[in-house]
Amino acid sequence: MMETMAEIALTPVSYLVLGEVARRGSATPYDLKVAVAESVGNYWSFPHAQLYKEPPRLAEAGLLAEERETGGRRRRTFRITEAGRRSLQDWLSSPDPGRTELRDLGLLKLAFADLGRPGDVARLARAQAAAHRAHLEVYRTLAALPPDAMVWTLRRTLDLGLAYERLVAEFWERLAADPVLTRTPPSPPSPPAEPARPQRDASDESAGDAVASPGTQVVPDDVAAEGGGVG
Repeated sequence: MMETMAEIALTPVSYLVLGEVARRGSATPYDLKVAVAESVGNYWSFPHAQLYKEPPRLAEAGLLAEERETGGRRRRTFRITEAGRRSLQDWLSSPDPGRTELRDLGLLKLAFADLGRPGDVARLARAQAAAHRAHLEVYRTLAALPPDAMVWTLRRTLDLGLAYERLVAEFWERLAADPVLTRTPPSPPSPPAEPARPQRDASDESAGDAVASPGTQVVPDDVAAEGGGVG
């Protein structure tokens, strides 16, 4: 098949596909899906549908060559071209200026857990610890495979994966055991009692509540003698 070259933007998934095809010699999209799930998919998350879309795109750019069955399931098999190998090697030799990308939902929830309900952090920590312990066991199973079961570069990434999952599991376990999270939260304080109202005298009630008492007043003797008073 003649290789045609077209300028396209290459992404990390592009190089992932080029690398997997180069390592295997040839691969179908399904082969790529299985290989990625057992290796780099443990630390590079992306929609696996891209493994079906990306090889034809790379083939159109001349970085992969495609062969398709004429009958049956008409499977599409891809192999890397010289142009694809050069592109992969250029990418591998270029320095990585970026930092680790991390999208951890557990950490995102922990960051805002002070706004949640009592017990949320402890439940989150227990669930996260269990999940990372389970993933750690998967890595241990892979690490126990014979030395020739994987290339040495994948085994080095597995070493870091083991250390990472162990560290994260221990972090969540310590958080789940934190006594601040396990003790019963204090009851909310009772509202302050209202001050007692003064009791009224019976004579005050007979005078009515609409008009306040004017208080004690002095009546001059001459006015009192005439039968006068306060009007």
